[in-house]
Amino acid sequence: MKKIVLIGNPNVGKSVLFSRLTGVRVLVSNYPGTTVEFLEGYVNIDGEQMKILDLPGTYSLEPNAPAEEVAVKMIEEADLVINVVDATNLERNLYLTMTLLEQRRPMIIALNMFDDIKHRGISIDVAKLEDLLGVSVAPTSGITGLGIKQLKERLVEAKPGQFDRGTHQERWQKIGDIIDKVQQLSHRHHTLFEILEDASVNHAWGVAIAIFIIAFSFKTVRFLGEGLIKYVLEPFFQLVYKPVLESFSIYLQNKPFLHNILLGRMIDNNIDFEKSMGLLTTAPYIEFVIVLPYIFAFYLLLSFLEDIGYMPRLALLLDNIMHRLGLHGFAIIPILLGFGCNVPGIIATRILESKRERFIASTIISIGVPCAALQAMIFGMLGKFGARYVIAVYLVLFSVWLFLGAALNRLLKGYSPELFIEIPPYRWPDFKLLFKKMFLRIKGFVVDALPIVLLSVLIINLLQQIELFESISQFFAPLLNKVFGLPKEAAWALIVGFLRKDIAVGMLIPLKLTVKQMMIACVVLSMSFPCVATFIIFLKELGPRRLFQAVLITLSITFLGGATMNFFLH
Repeated sequence: MKKIVLIGNPNVGKSVLFSRLTGVRVLVSNYPGTTVEFLEGYVNIDGEQMKILDLPGTYSLEPNAPAEEVAVKMIEEADLVINVVDATNLERNLYLTMTLLEQRRPMIIALNMFDDIKHRGISIDVAKLEDLLGVSVAPTSGITGLGIKQLKERLVEAKPGQFDRGTHQERWQKIGDIIDKVQQLSHRHHTLFEILEDASVNHAWGVAIAIFIIAFSFKTVRFLGEGLIKYVLEPFFQLVYKPVLESFSIYLQNKPFLHNILLGRMIDNNIDFEKSMGLLTTAPYIEFVIVLPYIFAFYLLLSFLEDIGYMPRLALLLDNIMHRLGLHGFAIIPILLGFGCNVPGIIATRILESKRERFIASTIISIGVPCAALQAMIFGMLGKFGARYVIAVYLVLFSVWLFLGAALNRLLKGYSPELFIEIPPYRWPDFKLLFKKMFLRIKGFVVDALPIVLLSVLIINLLQQIELFESISQFFAPLLNKVFGLPKEAAWALIVGFLRKDIAVGMLIPLKLTVKQMMIACVVLSMSFPCVATFIIFLKELGPRRLFQAVLITLSITFLGGATMNFFLH
């Protein structure tokens, strides 16, 4: 089967074009011997099925990061190269095109975002560009679908470039000559989007806009999440699902062990979704009622901000702060992903250039960034007492995040490279593709989380049946009472946090903790051992030595943070 690779600079609409070409059948794969991921799909050309790969974005074929090294290797293995070029920023994008033409591999150029150039006063002579480059050029728009059919039809025209290898200066000289011949600019007034583009990277207005967007995002996530729980999922579980389980409970009356495993304990002769701890009661309730609505809302907002083009601007604004933490501004991307789930957050640190940066980012994500599942439980426990308690928990975690990042930056040798990032123009996203991306993320979360939730509930259920809780609680009672100000019954919840943080917080609900105790418990759970899935990914990405260091840091910060909160709140 022939292999096609899709390559271009970051933020040129490459992944949207990939979705248009491949449809729904998309796989996430790893390049052999690496942890670098790429998207893999299939496209039919004249009845022949071909594999198409969406490579990590790169500015040149002189790699500075593992993802760029993989991109170079995969180009060498490809039968055909589609170079995706941003038509609104032709000069900058043509440098990668020149280096690809020097490779003399069959290629075609997708001149993407072509529908946007007329709004920006840009005119491009496509026929002249084809003639000067010596390969076919197909104007396209991944968002609207413009030119996708023509691009597929013209893949058979792909041919090797005829450019000799040149120096940086020679390449830029050629690019300048080409731009002079094929591109014309005309004067026009700024649009509202362009005014917002300038304002959102301005140090004064940009910070104000960022604060507004972040505050609005959290409000929206809470509004959508609570709305789905209150008006859709909770009624469904209580009015539709619960009667089915009650009938099943009667059927299992003579099979007590199976009843306890599947439905859990009856609380006052009733199924209690939060306390019963059954595989068919508490497990699906926590996953689909308490957690999934917030996951849905979070990924909806994140996908919209990504597709509209705001995320690189946020990275630019935060670059100075991130440098004080030993990172650069683009580290905000994995950190924000960590608010959905720490696992993709840590995986996304692959975009950072050094192992030092990846360790710092992964550690502060594990300790100071609560995943959406844990946030859902924090909102559920503390939100009913007022927003100030939820805000207080986030302020504590943010303070720990800043302190830990600054400390690691001082203690670890190395430096933070400067941020070089292309800022794309604002564009309305294609909502069909946005929802497709959101669906894939939510599906990935459910597939990864549900087995761990079921296993966690099963383990808790079995340990309840052999009455092991009391001995564990007694063992940890002095630490919990004197250091954290928590009752001994909270010990098991903190241990279960290693399996699933949301399950652990759910186990705190029946303990009737005070608001102060709930705040401390939420902070301690957030900062303590990451869940087992994050633990495994950390080990896979950074190795056992770095994992051991992170565990020591986690234990120290958790002990210090919990004790300090208990002292001041007391």
